Amino acid sequence: MAACFHLTSWGKEAGPAIKVETTPVNRAARLGASFAPVVKKAAPSVVNIYSTHFVHIRPMRNPLFADPFFRQFLGSQFPAESRGRTLRKQGLGSGVIISPDGYILTANHVVDGADEIEVAIADNKKEFTARVVGTDPLTDVAVLKIDAQDLPAITLGDSDQLEVGDIVLAIGNPYRIGQTVTMGIVSALGRSGLTGFNQYQNFIQTDAAINPGNSGGALVDAEGRLVGINTAIIANDTGGNQGIGFAVPINMARRVMELLIAGGKVTRGDLAILLQDITPRLAKSLGLPDQKGALVSDVFPNSPAEKAGIKSGDVIVGFNGKDITDVNSFQLAVSECAPGSSVMLKLLHNGRLETVTVVLTELPGEAAQNGGDQKKPGAGNSMMDALDGVTVADLEPEVRRQLGMPAGARGALVSNIEQASNSTEAGLQYGDVIMEINRQTVSNSNDAVTLGRQAKGDQILLKIWRRQGTLAGTCYLSVDNTRIGK
Repeated sequence: MAACFHLTSWGKEAGPAIKVETTPVNRAARLGASFAPVVKKAAPSVVNIYSTHFVHIRPMRNPLFADPFFRQFLGSQFPAESRGRTLRKQGLGSGVIISPDGYILTANHVVDGADEIEVAIADNKKEFTARVVGTDPLTDVAVLKIDAQDLPAITLGDSDQLEVGDIVLAIGNPYRIGQTVTMGIVSALGRSGLTGFNQYQNFIQTDAAINPGNSGGALVDAEGRLVGINTAIIANDTGGNQGIGFAVPINMARRVMELLIAGGKVTRGDLAILLQDITPRLAKSLGLPDQKGALVSDVFPNSPAEKAGIKSGDVIVGFNGKDITDVNSFQLAVSECAPGSSVMLKLLHNGRLETVTVVLTELPGEAAQNGGDQKKPGAGNSMMDALDGVTVADLEPEVRRQLGMPAGARGALVSNIEQASNSTEAGLQYGDVIMEINRQTVSNSNDAVTLGRQAKGDQILLKIWRRQGTLAGTCYLSVDNTRIGK
């Protein structure tokens, strides 16, 4: 059985000499002590990064210049600004030296799209032109290289050993004022589900002050070892720190860094399934003991998951011997495995605990998010009283095509839904296609009305098809049936 990535082969060229220490922090010895020795150890490894983007401004020509009457007086003499101009847009961030020969770890958004990148070493003020070794927007990690030797490389720690309450220091160059050290604690671990951030989230949250310019800088433990790369904040109205900052754990960043140095890109394993978290309502409808696990809402045809026998409605509760608590923990575990790896899944199938082995394929590139113009589904004429204000219609072939559904797929199209309804509260939307009600197949609008009226119990379990941009697939919803008709 192939193993997931922990260390990566560097290929033909020898990789950078990275120093790693995994011994636990001596927590007791640091209480009440000065952190000056820690700063002296770590701060020389933190650099300033200056990125430059060249932006070409198109000419803004006065419409009078196109008028023949004025052209007879002006001839070919037009203002110089009609030729356009190029502006320099400069950005600021931080980075961390991770090897004496010039490899630097930083945040992807610090260097994304930059035409020129300059790195300034803190202790001797020397500046170097940097090249991008590789970037990974999905984790917001980037690796740079400068031509230098005998640099003060930082020691990497083990972010898996961090505990909430541990003291950490953030080092960077906020607001271009110069290298700054701030202290705080680990406020939380494994933060995820934050909107507007990178896709793979397993953040260390800290109250150590992090401000614009700190991005890409170091988060170090009480021994001065690198445990995170500062990447984002939840800012106040002026964009500054308010005690909620996030760092990419060094164990995640290190895996990405090794792949980027070895091959210039990151490849990840994939099961080709759609997943959703388990809400209390879904747990009750599915007869689950708790909300732990990742619910399989759809399985793509000819995928590794389909070949392994995984079905829509299964709940994944274990991965390679580790418990799975939610979708994020499962996606992180899969992403750390190489395409072609064999992995073992523990899942609940029709209430029975089963174990299956799956060979991962390679995760494709990010899907487009905009699907272009789409015609709206036609109006329905069947009122589903038991589903609280939902109107459904038969699924026409043209609508099926617009929704990206398989040719033989059937269901009932949601053509109208009242906003103040239990169904809306559960997440049902206009344009969804109801495919199952309480695990019974819905072929058309009449089936939906009949099964909806027959539905018993506190919850109604729906399997729906949903189109979002160019992404389409099924998911499950649980509708509260206790207040319907009252």
